[in-house]
Amino acid sequence: MRRVLPAVPAVLVPLVGIALLATAGCGIRATTVPVDVGAAPSRVSCDTPAQPGGQSGAPGFQATVELVCGSQLVGVDRLVPMAEKGTVRDPVAQAAQALLEALERTPSAEERDAGFSTGVPAGLTAGAPKPGDPAGTVRLSRKPEDLPPVALSQIVCTLAGSDTVSAGPGPVVLGGPDADPPRAWECTDAVRSRPESVPTLGEIVRPTATPSPAG
Repeated sequence: MRRVLPAVPAVLVPLVGIALLATAGCGIRATTVPVDVGAAPSRVSCDTPAQPGGQSGAPGFQATVELVCGSQLVGVDRLVPMAEKGTVRDPVAQAAQALLEALERTPSAEERDAGFSTGVPAGLTAGAPKPGDPAGTVRLSRKPEDLPPVALSQIVCTLAGSDTVSAGPGPVVLGGPDADPPRAWECTDAVRSRPESVPTLGEIVRPTATPSPAG
């Protein structure tokens, strides 16, 4: 004959379930396998490395080129070479072109290790002002408002800090290749600390009317 096991009272069934769950929970062991969560965030030094001296007699000028480091603009002193013979005769446009090429150039390995980069697209060129433009206007091969904000901030602050391009403290007047009037941008502390916040459209600049000679 088979032995009949005694039935478990219905009131004990929930308690048995709870006990089993508790036992299973106690059986979970913490894993000892290391979990790769990625590299820890590193700080960049933004230390400007010493720049090699230019060749004796090579045409060029000293300038501070504004690069991006730590999400802000940091000036790097450079001897900017300038072509002896260029397609642009305007001296301001020539200097602006040389500065654009310096901004477009990929930072050196030492500069990259220090955290420097540039957002200025390659192939951007500078041209002379159009008739009727205010003095000191630099016409770019692309509309300034179409450039990435960080690139526009780099250009504005680099040109503003150049004695060769800028006549003194104040806004930089930029235009595009079309007939739209040029606009003015300023290199403020806010732009330097947050270059992505530069206004897309600067203030329209009108040429100053020449006073009529006394009759």
